[in-house]
Amino acid sequence: MRSSNPVFSRRGFSRDTGYAGFNAPPQAGGPTANPYAGTNPYAQGGNPYAQDQQPVTQAPPQYAPQSRPMTMDDVVARTGMTLGTVVAGATVGWLFLTESLGFAIGAGLVAMVLALVQSFKRKPSPALILAYAALEGVFLGALSGFINDLPKLGGAPMQAVLGTMAVFVAMLVAYKTRIVRVTARFTRFVMIAAMGFVLLSLVNLMFMVFGGGEGLGFRSGGLGIVFGIVGVVLGALFLALDFKQVEDGIAYGAPREESWLAAFGLTMTLVWIYMEMLRLISILRGD
Repeated sequence: MRSSNPVFSRRGFSRDTGYAGFNAPPQAGGPTANPYAGTNPYAQGGNPYAQDQQPVTQAPPQYAPQSRPMTMDDVVARTGMTLGTVVAGATVGWLFLTESLGFAIGAGLVAMVLALVQSFKRKPSPALILAYAALEGVFLGALSGFINDLPKLGGAPMQAVLGTMAVFVAMLVAYKTRIVRVTARFTRFVMIAAMGFVLLSLVNLMFMVFGGGEGLGFRSGGLGIVFGIVGVVLGALFLALDFKQVEDGIAYGAPREESWLAAFGLTMTLVWIYMEMLRLISILRGD
C-alpha cells in the first residue's frame, strides 16, 4: 500500500517487493511484527550494519557499501533542517508576499510538483526536499500573512501553529505509550478515510470553481467545522504512520540517507495539519 501521507504518496523504507512506497503496512509490536514475515529488506548487500541478517528472496536495494544505518539523531537533524527551511520560506512570504498571493500560489504549485517528483524517485534528494520545503514555506507564509490581516482573523496563524504543535506532541505521546497502535487494520482505515476526504475536497472545489458560492458547504458553517476536525484528526493519524515508519527503518538498519525521507514525510504531514487547523480556526472565528 502506498503512502503514509494524506496528500502525496512517497518513497518509504521498505523496498523488498520491488514496489516503491510505504508498501505493506507495518504491524503493531515493532520489528518482530514486520509485514514481511520477519524479512529485513536491509539484511544483506545494501547495509553491512543491518541489525537482522535474515535471508531475503528479492534483491536488496543498492546503497553505498559503507553507508551506516539511520539513527533517531539523523531523523531529528534532517527534520529540523527541513522544517527550518519551511520557516525561512514562510518568513519571506509573510514579509513580502501577503499582497501577491498569485506568486505565492505559484510557489505552492511548484512545491507540489517537487514533492511528486521526490515521491517517484528511487533515492532521496536532499536538494529537492529542501527546495520543496522553501517553496512550501513561501506559500504558507504569504497565505498566513494574508489571513492574519483580515479583520476577524488576526492571530489565527499563530493559533494554528500552536495547535499543530499540540497535535504533534499529543500523537507522539500516544504513539510512544502505545495508546495508538499502528496495525494493518489501522493503516487501511486511515488510507481509506484519507482518500474519501481528499475526494470530497476535490468535488467541493470543483463545485466552487464551476458553480460559484460555497460549493457543497464543506468549508463553512457547522459542516465545515466537522470537516475541518476530520482533517486535523486524519493528519494526526498520519503522524502515527510516520512514527511507525521511522521506528521500523531504524530497527531494520535503513541507510542513513533514508532519514531525508523521514524528514520529507513528517514535514508534509505537519503542513497538512497546519492548513486544516488554520481553516478550522477561520471557520470558528466566523470568516
